[in-house]
Amino acid sequence: MTDAATNMRLKLPITCFILEIILIILFGALVQYDHETDAKEWHNTNHSSHSDYDNDFYYRYPSFQDVHVMIFIGFGFLMTFLQRYGFSSVGFNFLIAAFALQWATLMQGFFHGMHGGKIHIGVESMINADFCTGSVLISFGALLGKTSPVQLLIMAMFEVTLFAVNEFIVLSVLEAKDAGGSMTIHTFGAYFGLVVTRVLYRPNLDKSKHRNSSVYHSDLFAMIGTLYLWMFWPSFNSAITAHGDDQHRTAMNTYYSLAACTLSSYGMSALTAHDGKLDMVHIQNAALAGGVAVGTAGEMMLTPFGSMIVGFLAGIISVLGFKYLSPILEDKLKIQDTCGVHNLHGMPGILGAIVGAIVAALATVDIYGDGLADVFPNVANGNVEASYQGVRQIISLAVTLGIALLGGLIVGFILKLPIFGAPPDTICFEDSIYWEVPGEEAAHDDQLTTVRTEEVEKLNC
Repeated sequence: MTDAATNMRLKLPITCFILEIILIILFGALVQYDHETDAKEWHNTNHSSHSDYDNDFYYRYPSFQDVHVMIFIGFGFLMTFLQRYGFSSVGFNFLIAAFALQWATLMQGFFHGMHGGKIHIGVESMINADFCTGSVLISFGALLGKTSPVQLLIMAMFEVTLFAVNEFIVLSVLEAKDAGGSMTIHTFGAYFGLVVTRVLYRPNLDKSKHRNSSVYHSDLFAMIGTLYLWMFWPSFNSAITAHGDDQHRTAMNTYYSLAACTLSSYGMSALTAHDGKLDMVHIQNAALAGGVAVGTAGEMMLTPFGSMIVGFLAGIISVLGFKYLSPILEDKLKIQDTCGVHNLHGMPGILGAIVGAIVAALATVDIYGDGLADVFPNVANGNVEASYQGVRQIISLAVTLGIALLGGLIVGFILKLPIFGAPPDTICFEDSIYWEVPGEEAAHDDQLTTVRTEEVEKLNC
């Protein structure tokens, strides 16, 4: 296919250059190192009495590395199951994440980190920006194969902004706890993406159905993403919790939740198949649902026993969603969820929020001891009852859903504008629209160009 045919020869470069130039200008005007990153401030205020190893970098950077791997390798390769969309799955994941983490630094800094008119950033800012990026990539999963890179960049710009607003309301105004982001990351990203894909509904998508499927090697690539996500999820959930027992507990709760979830996912996958064979889609996705579902309550005294129950239930819910609910959502509600984000992130995210509310409502000094002040400071100092903290958690879930649904609706209509160059229904899930492809794939592209000439020409209008 020619560059002109894709309608991206100018639109994508212009979008990338304009967005990055704006980011550079804003960073130059608004962003500076925090006191642990700035050479002058750190040495003037700390060096005389503290070791350099007291710098937050040494606590946080290993977790940041793990989260970063999840964002770029885990999410990227998890989406490579489509037989002819592997370049786009990994490549657009890379593009969106690189933009979103910069924009998230600004948006989150505006709400959380401004001092003296400047946004102060350090290693924790990098982790938080990656968290926000993860939410955008969850939404990307619902839209996979049906959108142009320009549409995805524009979606990321709006979604990051709304994410920062929702995060501020939930964590700062309502003072809810959500260490692993069951609400702020997973629930928000899933339902935002589902509404966007509903607005962008494609009535003739069945014409591309033969490409909306996997082959043997594409499912193997997707399992790479699954295993990276599975291994590093304890770091993801515990990355910004307090040092010490809180962080230790979060990692451990996630560890056991994922393990229990994996067994229930395998069991339900075989149980729901008429011939008892495992479905790779279930294993790639549902086995991760335990990490999502334990996110909110991860730092709480959920206990390993409770974590395993949560993971066990999450795996069952996720597999049932893939098997029975996804076809209903597509047939009845016209929601074309390519990656099944509702089953991996949406429903387990809601489960996690509910579990977090229940555990928060049961928090007492007898259970937490002096550690109650770390997890629930308002309960420890008597400002609120534990039961009211549980109510706050539920209100936060409702707020998250409201902002995600309304925001997705508005952004969906913006993305429908023809200027963003969405591919026609007949050539969705096809790498060669946007990428140079080698070898045998190129021969297939020549045939595709001939067959789809009329549809491709519409992109030039």
